Amino acid sequence: MAILPEGFTLPPPAYLAVLIAGIVVVALAVRRRRPAVTSDRVLAFTPWMVLGSALHVLYVVDALPAAVRPLAGTPAVYLTVAVVGVGTVVVADARLGSEAVARALALTGGGLALLSVVGVFAFGAAAGSLSPGVSAIALVAAALLAAAVWKALTRAVPEISRTGALGALAVFAHVLDGVSTAAGIDILGFGERTPLSRIIIEVAAGLPTEPVLGSGWLFVLVKIGVASLVLWLFADLAAEDPTGTNLLLGVVAAVGLGPAVHNLLLFAVSGPA
Repeated sequence: MAILPEGFTLPPPAYLAVLIAGIVVVALAVRRRRPAVTSDRVLAFTPWMVLGSALHVLYVVDALPAAVRPLAGTPAVYLTVAVVGVGTVVVADARLGSEAVARALALTGGGLALLSVVGVFAFGAAAGSLSPGVSAIALVAAALLAAAVWKALTRAVPEISRTGALGALAVFAHVLDGVSTAAGIDILGFGERTPLSRIIIEVAAGLPTEPVLGSGWLFVLVKIGVASLVLWLFADLAAEDPTGTNLLLGVVAAVGLGPAVHNLLLFAVSGPA
């Protein structure tokens, strides 16, 4: 059985060497500078997650210049965004001071993300395939569902509130991933590229509920369950090890938000007119 998602390919050797060199340089700079890992800095990486998703959509629709296209494939796009994003943290920490790092990180990532998202929509408009309706509905539905899940979690296990805005972001990210995937499969007829997710969807497709509920609902429930379990496990760690918790919650949020935004943007430029 395949483990890696479809489309998972390493970039050409020259690009891979550049990425590895970038990782080494940034890692050494982080080790030397040791910038603080605060919740606001991790939250400031949110637009960078959107940036990575938008770049990969541009890669998928072949709308990037040939010279940079290999840097936006899977998994190269994760490494590209990580190198530039973490490098921004190090530079901002050294030049601007610790208090301005989160703002600089958010503004830089936000500007780059905005340009990339505009590029995605511009491609869809030029191709005559721009149709953001389903994506917009999925976004609103996911926001409402995530708010309800967060409220239920913090009521059932008050300690989860210790995870703060990062915990809420993680919930929203995974709910959005689940809802957008379900919308893509049941409404737009897209397939699922990740093998494990595809198995969950195939199980739901084989249930008697499929004619009424479709085949994506079980994936939504699994994503909610995973996010809830992670926050429950991190509830006590948030007080004991805030740095580690911030890092882990940031990774958890990115794992959900990256694919979710990718779904929304791809659906918006390739869905039915």
